[in-house]
Amino acid sequence: MAAASALPAGAMQAQGSGSKKLNFIHIGVDTWGFDWVGALGNTFVRTPSVDRLLARSAVFEDCYPEVLPTICCRRSIYTGRRIFPSDLIEQPDDQVKIRGWHQMYAEDVTLSECLRKAGYTTAIVSDLYHQFKPDKNFHRGFDSWRWIRGQEADKYETGPRSAIRLADYAHPSQANRLEPRGPNMQYLLNRRSFKTEDDYFAARTFREAREWLSNNAQDNQPFYLHIESFSPHEYWDPPEDYYRLYMKSDYRGPKLIWPPDATALTPVEFEHARALYAGLVTFVDKQIGKLLDHVERLGLTSTLITLIADHGTMMGEQGQIHKGETRIRRQVTRVPFAIYHPGSNFDGRRVKGYVQHTDLMPTVLDYLGVEAPARVTGISRRSMMESGARSNFDSVVTGWGEHASLRTPEWNCILRWSPGPKFEQLYDLKKDPLELKNVAAENPAVIAHMKQRLQEYVAGGWEITRGSFAKKMA
Repeated sequence: MAAASALPAGAMQAQGSGSKKLNFIHIGVDTWGFDWVGALGNTFVRTPSVDRLLARSAVFEDCYPEVLPTICCRRSIYTGRRIFPSDLIEQPDDQVKIRGWHQMYAEDVTLSECLRKAGYTTAIVSDLYHQFKPDKNFHRGFDSWRWIRGQEADKYETGPRSAIRLADYAHPSQANRLEPRGPNMQYLLNRRSFKTEDDYFAARTFREAREWLSNNAQDNQPFYLHIESFSPHEYWDPPEDYYRLYMKSDYRGPKLIWPPDATALTPVEFEHARALYAGLVTFVDKQIGKLLDHVERLGLTSTLITLIADHGTMMGEQGQIHKGETRIRRQVTRVPFAIYHPGSNFDGRRVKGYVQHTDLMPTVLDYLGVEAPARVTGISRRSMMESGARSNFDSVVTGWGEHASLRTPEWNCILRWSPGPKFEQLYDLKKDPLELKNVAAENPAVIAHMKQRLQEYVAGGWEITRGSFAKKMA
């Protein structure tokens, strides 16, 4: 189970003057926070492939999503455009209604559309099933798209339900996950035929990506290959060997692939849940390494590579596991974002200061020599990457539904921005960088100031409405 190598020093050389256009590979991962990467400070989890990629890249230390969760976030990544706060509210399947959970607007111009117009062959390989639901149009601008089915609640299989023992995969406190037609059943039906690690969704996704490269590297350059790995999103269900890397106790209970909050778990149960997540992270890391090795074997020396996550997850902090609309703290919102350029000498350069998902598209287009569309609100961070200069943003906002985080170097303030029940959390980042103690009650003046700033941001920003062109911030 040795980890694949990833872009060893000297594997990719700079383009010569007047040489062909750069190819571009984007690697998107779900639920993989900044603090769960070995190269970014985690000494528990093993991520050798991503570590090696980051060692050759420019790494942004302060990247926070513009909006969450899954679909909302990818709308901002794919369009380079701020979408918070969205006025459209959609309900995905049986979930709660979520602002911004909808298709891209007809007026939007996507990264794939820009590059296809510029002469690129474009393809997306994804197991993120939300993208492929009826009315979603995230395949826009891609010449080729591959959907790896079966993740989470994707209704891929319908039976046999009698073959699934739900009690083997849920905590006794999770009554809804023990129901024959509950949320665990669909996933377990979908993965029932798995026999080897090659059958798992991440392995299949990156295998499809490698095959696409093999079939297109010779005849279809320049190309843009966009990869979306839903893993390590729940369900936390890695192959057994990867789980065993992190489990030291003799745990004999159910496999908690979607565990409850940590307050419901014994210490050994929590160790088990954390080991499942860590094992899945390492498994995805191995698939990324296989892809990067394949890029090298194919001699794709002129390839720009980006790696970014949508968000992270709580892992026991404040007794919580999983993300959530009111959990927009460091563990959920600080994400890895790295750009590898074959002609650079970044060598792991750390780029400080706030950047967001919306900045990926204009930065990539800048490097590829393609003009960004007028609707893009993100900023090219190329000059920061090359000079090492710090972002001059003094704050950053991450929205999720009816709540938002306003973050400064001193504070993270989480508020309900829309009408409804009051919600206030405040974290003193100088004293409490892990954001574990809510000090809102002790700092009413700070809360009032941050609330005013957030209200101004919401009111003075880009007004997103169906069929309208946005107005620019003052």
